[in-house]
Amino acid sequence: MSAPRQVCILGSTGSIGQSTLDVIARHPDRFMVRSLSCGSRWQDLLQQCRRWTPAYAAVGDAAAGQQLRMALRAEGIATEVLVGESGLEHIAADPGADTVMAAIVGAVGLAPTVAAARAGKRLLLANKESLVMAGSFFMAAVREGGAELLPIDSEHNAIFQCLPGGYRTGDTPPGVRRLLLTASGGPFRSVPLESLDAVTPEQAVAHPNWVMGRKISVDSATMMNKGLEMIEACWLFGLPVDKVEVLIHPQSVIHSLVEYVDGSALAQLGSPDMRVPIACAMAWPERIASGAPALDLVAAANLGFEAPDLRRFPCLALAMQAARDGGSLPIALNAANEVAVEAFLDGRIRYTAIPRVIAEVLGSHRAGEPESMEHVKAIDGDARVSARASLGRC
Repeated sequence: MSAPRQVCILGSTGSIGQSTLDVIARHPDRFMVRSLSCGSRWQDLLQQCRRWTPAYAAVGDAAAGQQLRMALRAEGIATEVLVGESGLEHIAADPGADTVMAAIVGAVGLAPTVAAARAGKRLLLANKESLVMAGSFFMAAVREGGAELLPIDSEHNAIFQCLPGGYRTGDTPPGVRRLLLTASGGPFRSVPLESLDAVTPEQAVAHPNWVMGRKISVDSATMMNKGLEMIEACWLFGLPVDKVEVLIHPQSVIHSLVEYVDGSALAQLGSPDMRVPIACAMAWPERIASGAPALDLVAAANLGFEAPDLRRFPCLALAMQAARDGGSLPIALNAANEVAVEAFLDGRIRYTAIPRVIAEVLGSHRAGEPESMEHVKAIDGDARVSARASLGRC
């Protein structure tokens, strides 16, 4: 038997990170934890360090990192603590790790994810912002570093599984007519439109099928998540945006479909549990137990489908337009959305203001092609300034 894979988890305290650790715990002969990371939740990371004793723990927030360092020292745990963006990049490129789970949510995950790609890791991508913000630069880093890129989002993992054997992400798959990304429609798929103005953060994060973090749950409710996934799919699978469509499927049983030119449509089905795509990617091309319940098609009963209503989901319409126009617009779209969602979760704006903030930022954005990773970060920063200025007007 080969030596266990050494796994770095970027964002280990989030839902994807915790599910990854659950899969690892089920297969101690196949995987070992090399490093873990969090943004500021150092107490949660401390618990994980007690359990896994990784070589490294990286903390985005310097003050939280110091708290973790002192707590580990007091308990005699030898894990080395690194802080800031440089700490995250260090563990992502660490020669001692061969597998990197990129599960940090948002733009902050871009730099360490690119570092892992450049270092030639088996890169399990759950940070869609890396492709939304810097698709061309990210895919170039994957090619130049010789990384093995495997998608973790349930939709993109489903598509990957439905493509021909031996397919490598980034290539254009032969014979594909279109990709169909399924979406549950979130908690507000059928509520009266006039009631959306009163939606609370607690209601928005209560996803009907999936257990996710707060930010991603809001993105699912607005369907911005699906818009970002459209952009991500174009980069992952080498297809233009007009060959990627969104289909609402409330039961979340079919996770996406690939339609071929001969009329065949291949779908991947499974329980709505992120351990399924995580286990798939971690052991690929082998299959291992994920811990997720088996799919009961009798219990699932009827499977429904409908086209998304863009009046109900204006964030999806904005994302689709940004995907078509390209250039720097997806960067501004993502930045404005992150600012608006944070403001909504903090109670500073209404739910219906989220698309208004994004639309105002995109309307004033001077689009162009980003010239470098530094330029990407500058565009992102400018869009955030514009979005914060828009909060009071929307």
